[in-house]
Amino acid sequence: MPPVSPARTAAFAVVRRVFESGAYADRALRAELERLEDPRDRALAKRLAFGTVQRKGTLEWVVGRLTSGHLEHQVRAALWLGLYELLFSGAGQHAAVSAAVELAKPSPGHKVVNAVLRRVAREGVELPDDVHPAGAAVRHSHPEWIVRLWWKALGAEETRRLLAADNEPAESVLRINPLVPFDEAELPPGRREGDALVLDAPFDVAGSELFARGAITPQSRAAQRVSVVVDPQPGERVLDLCAAPGGKTTHLAALMGGEGTVVAVERHAGRASALETTAKRMGAHNVVVVLGDAGAELGHHALRQPFDRVLVDPPCSGLGTLRSNPDLRWRMTPETVERLIVEQDKLVAAARARLRPGGALVYSTCTINPEEERVRGAEREQTYPHRDGTDGFYTARE
Repeated sequence: MPPVSPARTAAFAVVRRVFESGAYADRALRAELERLEDPRDRALAKRLAFGTVQRKGTLEWVVGRLTSGHLEHQVRAALWLGLYELLFSGAGQHAAVSAAVELAKPSPGHKVVNAVLRRVAREGVELPDDVHPAGAAVRHSHPEWIVRLWWKALGAEETRRLLAADNEPAESVLRINPLVPFDEAELPPGRREGDALVLDAPFDVAGSELFARGAITPQSRAAQRVSVVVDPQPGERVLDLCAAPGGKTTHLAALMGGEGTVVAVERHAGRASALETTAKRMGAHNVVVVLGDAGAELGHHALRQPFDRVLVDPPCSGLGTLRSNPDLRWRMTPETVERLIVEQDKLVAAARARLRPGGALVYSTCTINPEEERVRGAEREQTYPHRDGTDGFYTARE
């Protein structure tokens, strides 16, 4: 047997770390990509790893119907990866089957992997239809509670379109930072939409010189839209609650031309420190980072005066970002959402207390869930992956 390709080996490691150790898919992938030099291997590893994690619900349904008894973790992960390649990636049958069998070795379970994949390659698989939520959950690989949530809010047809879009690769978008001078000829090929650059091809953002200089940062078009809705003006005082990792914080600073003050509150010390580093890299020198709980009474001197504008970007279920966070659908639960809503209300109350009379409050979540729309301002909008080609964000301004 030929050796398993580096990309498949990396994807296999990511899948195992996510479902056996509870690792976050993006962090596990980042660690594996550091071992791959060829950009083609890196791109394939990401597609296989993220695709397998996204499609786990469908893949496990297939496994449950074609196997019996206990499967070792290693065997199950190899079977998922092989099934993903056969059913969803368009890979050659021989390469997909042989790689999965090798990844399952030395377990005797590699024989099960071989038998199941050859049967699927020969006969295919008939998945449940998506006429009802239960079938849609299997066919589109989402927890049934999410499917039912959207079925009620959006209707059957819109939900099916959204579920299908969630399993497609996320858009690759940069935000161009006007606070750092650079030659735009250095930018990779793409389509400009304001400060956004929608890339034509994969691009190693974090490894680029432009990123190191602070000229660009990865940020979806929906996320960039939030700061535009805030509409901060030069010289104003702007408060950003729950600010890390800093994409919106530094965008607010850029929209202000670096004039005025953006106070960014973050309760986790490590994330606050990283936010300070990001602001410095991106030339956002008007950003003041405050370490503390945004929902508590903070005595920091930067918070003593009221603010012209406040952005509340609270922790949320993240159901609008399932394309770029493939494991999130398996982590989030209805019980967690209930706890998040309590925190969201607490943060909105804290934001209103910091706002000057006549000031603007903007509330934003990267989710698609009416229950998390905790501010219903006169101006509000919701983006959807299947309609807008970007993340699902709810934004309201009052």
